[in-house]
Amino acid sequence: MSNIDYDELMKPVIGFLGCETPKAWLDEALQNLEILMQDHANCEKKAASTAMNLMFRYSFFVDLQVKLAQLVREEMLHYEQVLEFMNKRGQQWIGLSAGRYAGGLRKEIRTYEPEALIDVLVIGAFVEARSCERFYALAPLVDDELGRYYRYLLKSESRHFEDYLALALDVAKTAKLKNPQEDIQSRIKHIREVEKNLILSPDEMFRFHSGVPTKAA
Repeated sequence: MSNIDYDELMKPVIGFLGCETPKAWLDEALQNLEILMQDHANCEKKAASTAMNLMFRYSFFVDLQVKLAQLVREEMLHYEQVLEFMNKRGQQWIGLSAGRYAGGLRKEIRTYEPEALIDVLVIGAFVEARSCERFYALAPLVDDELGRYYRYLLKSESRHFEDYLALALDVAKTAKLKNPQEDIQSRIKHIREVEKNLILSPDEMFRFHSGVPTKAA
């Protein structure tokens, strides 16, 4: 892992997103590491659940099955690892309500197929890319042990976002959309703006994917 050029690894991720995480969120994260870790665990579990649900709902897409099965395994491994971190640090599991981020993105999903699946996959790419970008931004700010773990996550998280985009294009081609590449790019452009607004606008609740803390907005 020490030979990885993290700055180079992150270029496609940051280029894909519409903005970088504001400093105000990073400052808030350092004051709320327990909430951050708890919500990080929740995010890993939700990511595995989302991928599993897609496997059942769209079982006729074979390539989708293989990629999502791999993603489920990795997300559940990360979930276990975060739980181990929490236990090691004496942090109790607590229930956390969901933030606005995922719901705000899901509102953009079209109501007909295969466009609905394409949107779910594009949104998945943005969620993975944002997670990756936040781990990268947090790594030099947190303690050494946690920083090493966040850097360890960068390789898989950066691959996940690319996998989701590749799957979206595969679905568009399999469904024989008239202009699959054009459709995907159009949805990326649209959802990028929605995601950017969620990250840069005031947010009353601090979570792993929350926006600018209201006291700093």
